[in-house]
Amino acid sequence: MSAILQPYQQFINQAVEVIQRDPEALGLAAGGSWASGEVDSYSDLDLVLVTTQPIAPDLEPMRAYAARLGTMVASFRGDHVGEPRLLIALYEPPLLHVDIKFLTLPEFHQRIEEPVILWERGQALTTIQQQTQAVYPEFDYQWAEDRFWIWMHYALLKIGRGEFFEALDFLAFVRNVILGPMLHLRNGGLPRGVRRVETALLPDDLARLRRTVATPQRKPLIDSILEVMHLYEDLRDQLAPATLHRNDSAKRLVESYFKAIIAAETVQS
Repeated sequence: MSAILQPYQQFINQAVEVIQRDPEALGLAAGGSWASGEVDSYSDLDLVLVTTQPIAPDLEPMRAYAARLGTMVASFRGDHVGEPRLLIALYEPPLLHVDIKFLTLPEFHQRIEEPVILWERGQALTTIQQQTQAVYPEFDYQWAEDRFWIWMHYALLKIGRGEFFEALDFLAFVRNVILGPMLHLRNGGLPRGVRRVETALLPDDLARLRRTVATPQRKPLIDSILEVMHLYEDLRDQLAPATLHRNDSAKRLVESYFKAIIAAETVQS
């Protein structure tokens, strides 16, 4: 075993030893970088714990069970990502970030990836994996188009008012929910935000994405939002289905407002 894998494997071994003594436990699996074979020194550990009776979404039972797996120093529930069955935890030693999703057996049917089964009782998880397929959520181009120009106008309002840090944060949000997923799709990947774009994208695409990143100043923000709009249109026109309803009127109005912001900047300078 490599030195990189050792702390993760030690935690898994310890967790399996605890879980297999629980008669309510049906299986433990690992997803994320463990399942894809991309574990490095900076990886977290994504675990799926399957039991006969639900443990989630009640936080205290989730924490109590997770505390049995090792020395847990902090934890919270994954409400911020819309997943109340997820517990995000820190363990030591060594310091490990471990995400534990608490599922019942019927819930294991619906999954976005095929995790590696670490332990199971009576082929419980294997049977489900053989009978069903993991389905990653598709990117909704109409959802993006319905929001994009409204969001661009909102970002321009923030720039116009001088709320540069808010504008900066908002453009990061747009990168994560629209540009990043579309760039991943163009490069043959899954629409996973901006995850590992540094290595997943072609150099030209990565260079364009970098140009959408500004500093909290008016001119860099204006330059970056222009690149955001151009990049979005390029990606949309290449990737979106023919059935997409393009909101050209909103686009024209936002572009006119953008020119007004530029003009105001010219007058001020």
